[in-house]
Amino acid sequence: MIKKILRRASPLFILIFFVVAAQVLISTKEAPEQKADEAPIPIVDVMEVQQQTVSLNLPSYGIVSPKYKTQLVTEVQGRMLNISNKFVAGGVVKKGEQLAVIEPSDYEADLMQAQASLAQAKAALEEERAKGEVAKNDWQGYDGGIPPELGLRLPQLKQEQANVKFQQAALARAERNLERTVIRAPFDGIIKARNVDLGQYVTLGTNLGELYDTRVAEIRLPLSNSDLAYLESVDNPDTEVTLSADLAGKLVTWTGKIIRSEGVIDAENRMVYLVAEVKDPYLRNTKVAGQLPLKYGSFVTAVIKGRTVEGIVKLPRHLVRHGKVTLITEDNSVEIREVNVVRTDLENVYIKDSLASGERISVTNLSNVENGELVKVLGEENSSNKDRADESSAQEQLASTGEQ
Repeated sequence: MIKKILRRASPLFILIFFVVAAQVLISTKEAPEQKADEAPIPIVDVMEVQQQTVSLNLPSYGIVSPKYKTQLVTEVQGRMLNISNKFVAGGVVKKGEQLAVIEPSDYEADLMQAQASLAQAKAALEEERAKGEVAKNDWQGYDGGIPPELGLRLPQLKQEQANVKFQQAALARAERNLERTVIRAPFDGIIKARNVDLGQYVTLGTNLGELYDTRVAEIRLPLSNSDLAYLESVDNPDTEVTLSADLAGKLVTWTGKIIRSEGVIDAENRMVYLVAEVKDPYLRNTKVAGQLPLKYGSFVTAVIKGRTVEGIVKLPRHLVRHGKVTLITEDNSVEIREVNVVRTDLENVYIKDSLASGERISVTNLSNVENGELVKVLGEENSSNKDRADESSAQEQLASTGEQ
């Protein structure tokens, strides 16, 4: 009976044993060691800054145009007798070169008529002078006092003298009209357009075409009113300018000069325009190996040389955020410093009176850092590891020497 009871109660005894054992183990376990979480020290790359003397250049842009351009207009009328092969769009001509000829026969006839009229007037003048001498001799035989001007034929002489001058003017006009039948280039230039054809009848004032001067090119360069402070002189901005454009698949540059300011603020865009000048843009007088001509109508970017300022630190734009930079001090702690930005362009920021030569700027973008926070400098970390390796090697050598 007892054995039967023990056999049935044995599972209960086993369960009680394991419960007691579990309680003993739980009561005797040790608490895990607590370790403070260590925040990783950020690793940064730095650059040393140097103060320098720089020219605060001003960027701008513009379209190249000729300094002088003219409409070729007829001063006589007639049919177009001849047109030069260079009188086409894009034709390059020299000063005085013949571009076209208007039928001159009528003007040649007018010239001959003017020459004949002048000869007749001169002959009449000589005849009147002779008559005056005869009249003067006739009046000398009379003792009647001073002879009248009419008696000496002085009015008739003055009339013939005036007639000679009139015919001389007519001859000069006829000669000019005959010269005007030949259309010549008024200066070295390039033909922008031609508006007439061979055999066409033209009247006074007909527009034959347009000629651009190739001696000097001009570019209007807009600047904001605040940018004028960086020029050496606002009223007389005599300074250099570098122009660049993408031509024939490569970047080409030209050097020009700012010759004047237009002196007014544009009412539409609130900009002030400077005018740059480039001499011989088509390289007609000076040939430079590898240089391409500065063609009219080209869009160019410009860099205008500004004032020269000392003690400037130039940094890439991305290193200055909200007017502040991140410095790394000698003890490798962070210093957030506000800087005085005097000029910015597309790539750089120019800082004055804020940074000293030799100070280190973090080029690594650090977010959520505070003043005094410690960092590791990339170059110094590598050098310290090397130093530790050298020290370990030296200790091993000393130990081996002592064993010997």
